[in-house]
Amino acid sequence: EAAAAEAAEPESGCGGGAEEPVVSLAEVLAENEELEKEARAVLGASDHERCSYSQGAVKRQALYACSTCTPPGGEPAGICLACSYECHGTHRLFELYTKRNFRCDCGNSKFKNLQCKLLPEKGKVNSGNKYNDNFYGLYCTCKRPYPDPEDEVPDEMIQCIVCEDWFHGRHLGAVPPESGDFHEMVCQACMKRCHFLWAYASQLAVPALTKVNSLEDEGIVLKAEESEEPKKEIKKESGVEHQETKEEKQTEQFNEPSTSSGSTCPEVVTKSEETVCKLKELQSKQFLKKDTATFWPSNWRSKLCTCEDCLKMYSELEVQFLTDECDTVLAYENKGTSDQETERRDPLMDTLNSMNRVQQVELICEYNDLKTELTDYLRRFADEGTVVKREDIQHFFEEFQSRKRRRTNRMQYYCS
Repeated sequence: EAAAAEAAEPESGCGGGAEEPVVSLAEVLAENEELEKEARAVLGASDHERCSYSQGAVKRQALYACSTCTPPGGEPAGICLACSYECHGTHRLFELYTKRNFRCDCGNSKFKNLQCKLLPEKGKVNSGNKYNDNFYGLYCTCKRPYPDPEDEVPDEMIQCIVCEDWFHGRHLGAVPPESGDFHEMVCQACMKRCHFLWAYASQLAVPALTKVNSLEDEGIVLKAEESEEPKKEIKKESGVEHQETKEEKQTEQFNEPSTSSGSTCPEVVTKSEETVCKLKELQSKQFLKKDTATFWPSNWRSKLCTCEDCLKMYSELEVQFLTDECDTVLAYENKGTSDQETERRDPLMDTLNSMNRVQQVELICEYNDLKTELTDYLRRFADEGTVVKREDIQHFFEEFQSRKRRRTNRMQYYCS
C-alpha cells in the first residue's frame, strides 16, 4: 500500500494545482470488489449471453424495458439481460431490477421493427407475463420516474413483494423501519387485496417507526368470530399491539427461527400436510388492521399456513409464491453470488505480493495508466447513454496494447 501511495502521489511543480487525494491500489481493488459483488448479486443468476426465452417463464430474473422500442402509449414489454446487451445496446432502457415468472418479450409482436438477434423465432406474445407502470419508467403511487429530477426529497425506493412495484418510503402510509430491520415489504394496495396477512402481521411483521401523519385512523380491531374464551386485554406500546394472553407457546411457535438456510430453499408446498389451520387460529383472536404497508423479517414466509384451504386461497389470489422461500429477492441474490464465488483468488493481488518493491511500483504505474485510459474511454459511453459491448472492450485493449508496444519500442531505441 505504501508503494501504491508513493506511485499515486503527483509530481511537484506540475500545473501548481491542488494535490489529488492519494488512494492505494488495495483500496481501489477493494472498492471494485464491492461493486462486482453487488453486480453479481443482481445479475449473477441471470445469463448475460443467452436469451432466457427458451427457459419459459423464468422464476426470477433481471429485466429491462426499452423506451426506444416500446415508448409510453404503446404496449409494455420486458427484455432479459442478454437481449439488453445484444439487441438494445444503444437504446434507452429502464432497469426493472428483478421480476418473477416472466418470459423475455424481445422481438415479439410488441416490437414492430426489431427482431431478436439471439432467438429470432419467438411467439407473438407471452400471455403469462404481468406488466405495470414500471415498464414505462414510472414507479410508486405517485407515478414518477426514478431518479426523479423534480424530486428534491431524498427517499429510499422499496419494492413490494406481491405486485413488485417500487414505492417511495414516504408513500407507504407509515415510516419504514431501518433497512436492516426488515427484508420484505407488502404495499397498502396489496395488503387490502391480501387482507389475510393482517392476522399474521400482529405476530410476524416488523413494526413501522411512526405514523406518516396523525390524521390516519388507529386501525380497526377485527375478530373473526366470538369465542367462549375471555376477551384478551390489548396493550398499546409505541403503536404496536401486544396481546397479554396465556398462549405464549403459540407466539413462540411463530417467532422461532426457520429451519431453512439462506443458500438452499425448502421444497415448494403444493399439497397440504397440515391438519390444523394456523390462519384460523390467528383470526380467532383480535388483531389490528390498518391502511398501511407492512414490513416483514427474513423467513416469515415459512410461518404461513399451508393447509388445504389456505393453499386454495393463495391460488385464488394468485399469490402462491408467498410460500416459496426461493421466490425472495434475497434467495435470488444469494444464488447469483454463490454461482460466481468459486473460491477464487484475486490474480492481481497474488502477483503483486510476489513482486519486490520496484516491480510493484512498475505494475502500479501500468495499472494507473490502464485505469485512466479505460475511464476516459468508458466515459464516452456514459455520456451517450449507450451500453458497453464485449466488442468495445476488446477494441479498447487492442488499442491499449498497441500504444504500449509503441512506447516500449521508443524506450528501447533511446536506450541503445
